[in-house]
Amino acid sequence: MVLKKSTAVAVLLSSLLLTACGNEKDSKTKNNGDDKTVTLWVQYSKESAEGKVMTQSIKDFNESNDKGYKATVEYIPRSGSGGGYEDKVNAALTNNTLPDVLTLDGPNTAAYAKSGIIAPIDDYITKKDDLLPSIIDEGTYDNKLYSLGYSESSVGIYYNKKMLADAGVDINSLPTVQNPWTYDQYNELFETLSKHYKKPAIDVGFDDHSEWLMYAFTPFVWSSGGDVVNAKGTKSSGSFDNSGSVEAFTFIQGLIKNDYSTITPEKNGFQKGIYPLKMSGSWTMQEMDSQYKDVEYGVLPLPMSPKTKKLVSPTGSWAYGMSATTDKKEAAGALIDFLGSDQEVYDMSVGNSVLPSRKSTSDRLSSEVSKQMKVLLDQNAETGHARPVLVNYPQISRIVQDSVTEITYVDQHKDVKAFLEQKAKEIDPLLK
Repeated sequence: MVLKKSTAVAVLLSSLLLTACGNEKDSKTKNNGDDKTVTLWVQYSKESAEGKVMTQSIKDFNESNDKGYKATVEYIPRSGSGGGYEDKVNAALTNNTLPDVLTLDGPNTAAYAKSGIIAPIDDYITKKDDLLPSIIDEGTYDNKLYSLGYSESSVGIYYNKKMLADAGVDINSLPTVQNPWTYDQYNELFETLSKHYKKPAIDVGFDDHSEWLMYAFTPFVWSSGGDVVNAKGTKSSGSFDNSGSVEAFTFIQGLIKNDYSTITPEKNGFQKGIYPLKMSGSWTMQEMDSQYKDVEYGVLPLPMSPKTKKLVSPTGSWAYGMSATTDKKEAAGALIDFLGSDQEVYDMSVGNSVLPSRKSTSDRLSSEVSKQMKVLLDQNAETGHARPVLVNYPQISRIVQDSVTEITYVDQHKDVKAFLEQKAKEIDPLLK
């Protein structure tokens, strides 16, 4: 799962917008006299779990479609800093050499659409009613569908069963998606574990200064009745600094203030039995099952506000978009529709340990996945909340990321409301 590692998007898009605006009128994807063969760029390697699924998917598309369309795929892995793939896309914008179809991080859809990098795909996508609402929300800009998420995601609280039992915690009393816990109840668990082990109880990824901090922590804001921006997406003040947001950031700050977590966790601390808890997504499940088979673990739903008692979880992942410059829209649309179909979504979910983007696939997988994955599957289906669709999303996300990091500097930000008021004022100009 690469979502957690997207760090260069804000810088990338600032250059993408300038480049795209300058080339939109002149740029066309070359067809070389062949209007039935399309090229797809993806952000992972051919040898990865995603790559293996994609190789078979392209083979199936080429053999099964009845219009003679053919697709080729170019695998362009992202580097740890977010480069590689994004660098290739940016260079293609400069040189007018974008492929017919490309992958993009779903929350950046509005930025790509506004800049003219991708085109609407409504006319080419079938069975839209089967798509999860979060997928539609993420891919829609100006009332048009611009991207199609091919998987979903969620975050839960991983727990080491033996470590909790040794600390006197009754495993059978732990929360479920149907009976989730509040911030206060989770704090009691954190207190018990941190006192017993005389170390932080949970690694929440404070050291990952990337999209992770926006993705994983905004559900607390939404649960508490706050938001990053207002419903119209025109202002942050009044939302990011309201009482709900203050409650959420007070909970986040409390993780450090009370020594329940750490801003410098040991690498793979949960996996190695150093921390009894970890906040993470399904990618950690894949890691646990392949590299830490001796660790017996479970997954819990996220904490929720004690005031609203509303469980909210994050959503979103990578998506397919059609280049605005392609002159093979029918073939490109057919490829996107095929790759977003139930069977292809199923194959990617199983092959890459990710959540599905379709309701029918979610129902299909419900009886097949592990107990741990089912927690995330159910949580996603029942409580998933898409990140805001904003043209300046990358820049706004960076401010939210910084907010999560800076609130952990407890002595510097004792007045949480004043801190959030300042951050909201930083976001406001980006919404005009």
